[in-house]
Amino acid sequence: MKTIAKSMALLFALIMIGCGGKNEAKKEEGFSVQRKKAEAEQPMEAQGADETKASERIDLTNKGIGPVKSIQLSPDIDPAMAASGKEVYEKMCLACHRVGKKFIGPPPNGVLERRTPEWVMNMILNPQEMVQQDPLAKDLLQEFNGSPMSNQGLTQDQARAILEYFRTLK
Repeated sequence: MKTIAKSMALLFALIMIGCGGKNEAKKEEGFSVQRKKAEAEQPMEAQGADETKASERIDLTNKGIGPVKSIQLSPDIDPAMAASGKEVYEKMCLACHRVGKKFIGPPPNGVLERRTPEWVMNMILNPQEMVQQDPLAKDLLQEFNGSPMSNQGLTQDQARAILEYFRTLK
């Protein structure tokens, strides 16, 4: 019985010695994965100038798709309307949009430097159709990992108040 136990221990030790160690030849024979950096992972300088993120792209001609065809903004911000817009924004939009930082959706500050007021209101009021038909909205959907903006069922007056609030954000 002792000889069987000793034989088993010796056999086990030999197996462990045979499997262990650093044998470079064995490493080369085995399976390995060598990854290449995808083109999309290259820095922005290496990508073409046309590859600007949708959230940073400036388009002051597109009015979007929806009920708002034209809007005239007063040179002065209406503080009461902006306060009302801030209240609606904090209630309905804050879950996905944060001022000053990318979150689930793009940050609202400076949006009127990149988009027309009509486009912004149509995106608020008509997000599903915008994402289906507006090229910029499609690109934004892709940039923000396919997270579509939900229709909050806001009125045009509420959307206009949010727009006025956005005018206060720099």
